[in-house]
Parts: sequence; C-alpha cells; structure tokens
Amino acid sequence: MTYGGDGGRRQEPPRRPQPPGSPRQHQRAQMMPLPGSAPSAYDQRTRPMGNRGEAPPPGPPPRQDPPGPHEGGPAPRPRRRRRWSIGKILMTLVLIFVLFIGGIWAYLEFSITRVDALADYDGRPAAASGTNWLVVGSDSRAGLSAAEEENLATGDTSDASGQRTDTIMVAHIPDNSTKPTLLSLPRDSEVKIPGHGTSKINAAYALGGPALLVKTVEGVTGLRIDHYAEIGFGGFATIVDAIGGVDMCVDKDMNDTMTGINIKAGCQTLDGRDSLGFVRMRHSVATPRSDLDRVANQRKFIGALVSQIASPGTLLNPFHFFPLLSSAPAALTMDSGDHVHNLAGLAIAMRGISSGGVLTGTVPVTDGSATHWDKAKSTQLFDALKNDTAVPDGILIS
Repeated sequence: MTYGGDGGRRQEPPRRPQPPGSPRQHQRAQMMPLPGSAPSAYDQRTRPMGNRGEAPPPGPPPRQDPPGPHEGGPAPRPRRRRRWSIGKILMTLVLIFVLFIGGIWAYLEFSITRVDALADYDGRPAAASGTNWLVVGSDSRAGLSAAEEENLATGDTSDASGQRTDTIMVAHIPDNSTKPTLLSLPRDSEVKIPGHGTSKINAAYALGGPALLVKTVEGVTGLRIDHYAEIGFGGFATIVDAIGGVDMCVDKDMNDTMTGINIKAGCQTLDGRDSLGFVRMRHSVATPRSDLDRVANQRKFIGALVSQIASPGTLLNPFHFFPLLSSAPAALTMDSGDHVHNLAGLAIAMRGISSGGVLTGTVPVTDGSATHWDKAKSTQLFDALKNDTAVPDGILIS
C-alpha cells in the first residue's frame, strides 16, 4: 500500500549536494544511554575515551601568578629620600641651643652656694624704685691651702682679724632710663652696726655674717637691699684664670709693700694673682688716697671683668667658657631667694661700666681717710637712688 503515488517506495528527502572532491561523510550513530549510565562524580577522575586523535575536553585554565614589579602594569614609584629643609635645620639648631642654655641654667641654679642674707625685721626700709644689689668681696681664706695663700699674697690672717669684707658695693638698677649706679662703701667707714654700737662697716660681716652686713647697709643708706652676691679670694682668682686673665691698662707702676705684688704700668693681661693684688692694693705710690684709690680700682676692674666674661671671645671659646662654668658655682654665694636670671640681669646692667654707661663712684666722705660720710651729700645721693632720679653732680667721689 502506498501513499502519494510513490509507487510503493518510500521517498527520502533530497540530500544536500556535496562539493566536488570532498569525501562523503557518514552520520555517527547515537545510542540511547543505558539504564544506570547517568553522569557520575567518578567521570571527572578518568579521561573520556573517544576516537583516536580526538582532543580531550578543555580543563580549567592554568593558575597564573600576579605580575612582578616589571611584568605588566606601571612600575612602582621609587621611595623618596627625606630631605632636611633649611627651616627644619634652623628649628633643630634653635632647639639644641635652648636645651643647652636650659641645662646651663639648671646647673648653675642648683650648684651656686646659698646663704640667708635678706631677712625682714622691724624698721626695715620699704621697697622703692629700682633694684638694689649688695655686692661683697670677702677676704675669707676658707678653702685655701697655705701654698695658695702664699701664691695669692693674701697677707697674714691676723691682719684680717676674722672673716671680713674687703669690698662692699651697692649696685642700683633703675626702672627707668636713668643710668645704673655702682656705689662703693669704704670698708673703714664708721657706721652703726645693729646690736654692736659703732664700728667699721666691714666688721659687721665678721660679727654677724651676710645678714648683719645687709641690715647694717640698709640702716645707714635707707635703701632696701633686694639681692645679695658674694665672692671670696680664691673664687675671684679662679674666675679670672678661667677666662684667661683680664685685660687692664694700668696708669702707674703698682708696688704693694704689704703683699709684695708688683704690677708694671701699661696695658696687659692680669692673671688671678695680679688681679687680686690690683683690687686690694692701697699701700703703694700709685694709690696715694689709700682706700679711695683702691675702691676706684675695684670698680674699674669689675667693669673690665664683666665685659670680658660677656664677650664672644669667652662665651664662644670652650677653653674659657667651660672652665668659667665649672668654677663659678664654688666662687659665688647668693641669697637663698635669688636666682641665676637675677645675676644675669646684674651682669647686663654692669656691662656699661667701661663705656660710661654706668655711673660709678664712692659715697661722699668728709676726708681722705674715708671713715666718715658727708651727711648732707649722702642724703641727696640715697634719695636720688630711692626715687630713680639722676644723682646730682659733684655728689659722688670718683
């Protein structure tokens, strides 16, 4: 039985014409999967079998390491070196300088010898204008060996009759534009010493130490002493030697018959021994006014000493600066309430002695022996210092 008139034959669909020269391809027979032949987890563990020459199915892509520093992508930026700018260098130097100054300040603050020199008492002068220092040079031989006493020509200890003050000065620093004043009080001045009657002013130190000396000076001057500084024989000479000596111009040959110290006239550098002889000398042809010439030389020397200590040649020279720094604490004595910055203020104010920026002189006396003060002129002088006014001309003795 046929359909569609095919003559009893089954009609097949027309085949796609093959290009000439190509082999005839046969369709692969596909079989239905057998029961139980579903995909299994073990199929991935064996290589599938196929026709010879057939490529295996593609596997997972190979693992790739991240690119190295020079394999693809931008090269890493080189590490920059830190550069010190001028500002950072300056800030570092300033910090080092501040720490250095702070260390020096702390060293001096806790190393300088202290004494209770300033004490309140009934009738003490009230504080007035300006600031007053009592500067004392002690003739104490304490701490000096026999050889050092002989080298410094301090003289016989019996001459001193105990510890006394060889130098007594009042330094007044005004609060206005008035010149600072450095005033000498002759050591042989006859004054009233509280509790001990009338005696030479330098005996007050021997009788009651710095506290009694301060009280005596306040009583005879009417000035309230705000700060106290003291230096002894050995300390004075040590400081001078520490800075390499002090440059001085001596007007006349100075030959002291008491100490045997001889200083030739002319500009020269005085060492510690000769400097001590210069400020103490009064038995010489070069010092006809005795104590008045001696205190004048003391003021002159202090001006040269302070200027030289504050000069760059001392402060910037380690061979002078560090010996000065090490010798100063043992040489100086200050009141327990004073501080290093107070001493620095005194030094700055006194730098003008050599240049005339500081008024210097001796309290007015009645005669060359310098034992009695001129009461009228002394009153004018101390009133001017109390009020920070100019000292009248002709009051001070040069």
